[in-house]
Amino acid sequence: MSDFVLPTRRRRLWPVFIMPILVVVLAAAWSAFWFYAASKVDENVDAWRAREAAAGRTYDCADRSVAGFPFRLEVRCTGVSVALLAQTAGQAAAQPINAKLGEILVVAQIYDPKLLIAEFKAPAVLSDRGQPAMVVNWSTARSSIVGLPGPPDRADIVFDDASVDRIAASVQAPIARAKHIELHGRNAESSTPDKPVIEAALQIGGGSIQDLHPLLAVPFDADIRAQLSGLKDFSPKPWPARFRELQAAGGRVEIVQSRIQQGDLISVASGSLGLTAAGNLDGEVQMTVAGLEKVIPALGIDKLLEMGVPQSALDRFAPGVKSADVNNVLGALDRAIPGLGKVVRQNASAGVTAGVNSLGTEAMLEGRKARSFPLKFVDGAVMMGSLKVAQIPPLF
Repeated sequence: MSDFVLPTRRRRLWPVFIMPILVVVLAAAWSAFWFYAASKVDENVDAWRAREAAAGRTYDCADRSVAGFPFRLEVRCTGVSVALLAQTAGQAAAQPINAKLGEILVVAQIYDPKLLIAEFKAPAVLSDRGQPAMVVNWSTARSSIVGLPGPPDRADIVFDDASVDRIAASVQAPIARAKHIELHGRNAESSTPDKPVIEAALQIGGGSIQDLHPLLAVPFDADIRAQLSGLKDFSPKPWPARFRELQAAGGRVEIVQSRIQQGDLISVASGSLGLTAAGNLDGEVQMTVAGLEKVIPALGIDKLLEMGVPQSALDRFAPGVKSADVNNVLGALDRAIPGLGKVVRQNASAGVTAGVNSLGTEAMLEGRKARSFPLKFVDGAVMMGSLKVAQIPPLF
């Protein structure tokens, strides 16, 4: 009896090729999608530039390229230039300010196109009427925006080793310095499309500002959280127009939490600020300060009587009192009894110190004795009790 042999079944080969074919089709479709998205970059950028130009901000790019295939879109812009129309109080027309930046790299993930991450290459040179006026430098600068192309839901920007210098006759003079700066903004829970409310947080490490006030020239750390109301929309517009809009809508800046430390001086504050019809800050901030005695020499109050009182300085701290009256009386005391005028000056200085220390009420701050008092903004003037310590220029 012969063995029975089943016929060999022939295997189908086409299923073996299904997976490679699917991979090729998906790769081709993904490539087509990426190149389509890349082709839209120029269109979207040009539309954004047109909106910004309508608000007085003109952006240009000497060379723009798109890369990042297959999972990212990287838009690299070199030779960046920005022309801004800045208008300050008292000016009949806006004055052009130009800025030049070496390079900007913007990255978006294909699967999350609403998130944009950008890196900026230093320096940025600001020119006024064609002449370099300021130069801004940093070691790293990064930003991220969520929510585009519509109104952003969140925006963040970070600088390391930032510096701002004034340029005069080809010589750079320092204006501001900071080891680290972070600025974060997002829509508050109470925000609505017709009445947006912005929550903002500013952190500064090792910051200092020159030529504004001696108190700000010493390095300080700051952590400030605030809420801005009164906005109508997020459409781009010049800052003076934005501030006028805020003032007309009764907008306010609510300082939710603020902590500033400068050596032994620690200050925390909260309060609310608005704008007057003339564009000046107006409102009140409740402050608690540990190390208030450090503020006296920084503000120069004690020097007013020790070194003779210039009228401009006296007007700042004691409006209505004439410099000649004070200096003549103290000079007469010195002539009558040599050295008596100096004693009076020193005692008066101690009286001023005691007067400032008597502001507000006693408090404790981070385990230290402190004073709690209101800091008032009256039509741009910053008042510590009855002392005028600064004058802020109008914002429009």
